[in-house]
Amino acid sequence: MAGGGAAPQPKQDELLPHPVKDQLPNVSYCITSPPPWPEAILLGFQHYLVMLGTTVLIPSSLVPQMGGGNEEKAKVIQTLLFVAGINTFFQTTFGTRLPAVIGGSYTFVPTTISIILAGRYSDIVNPHEKFEKIMRGTQGALIVASTLQIVLGFSGLWRNVVRFLSPLSAVPLVALSGFGMYEFGFPVLAKCVEIGLPEIIILVVFSQYIPHMIKGDKPLFDRFAVLFSVAIVWLYAYLLTVGGAYKNSAPKTQITCRTDRAGIIGGASWISVPYPFQWGAPTFDAGETFAMMAASLVALVESTGAFIAVSRYASATPIPPSVLSRGVGWQGVGIMLSGIFGTGNGSSVSVENAGLLALTRVGSRRLGPLFYVFSRKSRLPPHDLLHPSLVEFCLQWQSNHVPWGSILTEDKNSTKEGVEKIVRWQPELPTKYENLEQFLLLFQHQ
Repeated sequence: MAGGGAAPQPKQDELLPHPVKDQLPNVSYCITSPPPWPEAILLGFQHYLVMLGTTVLIPSSLVPQMGGGNEEKAKVIQTLLFVAGINTFFQTTFGTRLPAVIGGSYTFVPTTISIILAGRYSDIVNPHEKFEKIMRGTQGALIVASTLQIVLGFSGLWRNVVRFLSPLSAVPLVALSGFGMYEFGFPVLAKCVEIGLPEIIILVVFSQYIPHMIKGDKPLFDRFAVLFSVAIVWLYAYLLTVGGAYKNSAPKTQITCRTDRAGIIGGASWISVPYPFQWGAPTFDAGETFAMMAASLVALVESTGAFIAVSRYASATPIPPSVLSRGVGWQGVGIMLSGIFGTGNGSSVSVENAGLLALTRVGSRRLGPLFYVFSRKSRLPPHDLLHPSLVEFCLQWQSNHVPWGSILTEDKNSTKEGVEKIVRWQPELPTKYENLEQFLLLFQHQ
């Protein structure tokens, strides 16, 4: 009998995923069952449409503050879409392999604004030169900040954190992924209520009521509710514009509601291929870098909750910690690509597209590459096709809850629960509007 002490303990295996309990009902295509190509193309285009709200809104608010005009704004939107397609392809192919869309994130907007307001850019008089220098500073901050998620993800450190997430502790994580969108709900909608309110009503009717009134062999109205509602409301908005409904309205109202005042289509070139460092060599500043790292950490936590939600909406088993950590690493690569190409903003999992998975009941990972194709082939996203943040608002009820059991897996129950959250937790209403009269004035065109 050999001596030398006790034998070493066998290495503990990775925690294996367990079967999904309380699955969502009526899921037609799970993560490994792709829909037919014609249906998949329409679904991929629908994800592309939902993505446009974020893609257009962020550059439209940041680029003018940087000193850029319509031409720069159009180029940034094109770059943001291009990089979003690449990041989504990487995530669905090499990362978590979930149908998660990776796009621009509002989490990085405050940090970008702080860079815009930095003192070292205040003395620049030429607007175009100021835009390029601010963009190059943002690029440098994003490139360095991306190393945080790359290191935490690929080293496995984030895996050790995720191991401690129980189903109960995952609930606030997933809910947190959508709470940041609340400020873009009623306050943004009220800027053009005659377009925003019909969009919400039509989307809810198509997704929740018409499928129960019109029975068919395959779900149609609920699966393509976004396509139907956007087409109807855009035509309605176009008729209002050509009919002179905004002829005597205030300039701010015309910019918000008219379908011909964006100025982006005219500023876009017919052929434009984003390329690395198109704005020049990036510059680096320690203060800007640490601020962007803080935003990257917030996006990391937010995306972790979104990944958990996407896995459930796709009827996949719970994500193993190692796979989730790998996805975080590839998301860090996405932030680095955002800095290299110059999007002016970091990237994270798109919460509104996660909500669309629950709305359509289609969680196939085939939709990711199709989104990549649409984002690369588009000359320019039609800004006036979607009023910024309206579709995101409509989809929050699906993405802001994690069903605890069979009670919330029903469409009507989850819709009631989510809409109640949206209506009740609007942070802008009690802070901006002290009384009912001030709030009602928001709906009147001055």
